[in-house]
Amino acid sequence: MLRWTITFIVIALIAAVLGFGGIAGASAGIAKILFFVFLVLFVLSLLKGLVKK
Repeated sequence: MLRWTITFIVIALIAAVLGFGGIAGASAGIAKILFFVFLVLFVLSLLKGLVKK
């Protein structure tokens, strides 16, 4: 999931440099959503690991 976030950030940066503002904004928005999903899943997996011990 983090790999997809980094991919969309790179796409957003390249699109911004080339002047494609709409694509850059959309890619940045997708990257932000994926990052928060990754963060929630990461915290849940940490909590699940702590509960099993």
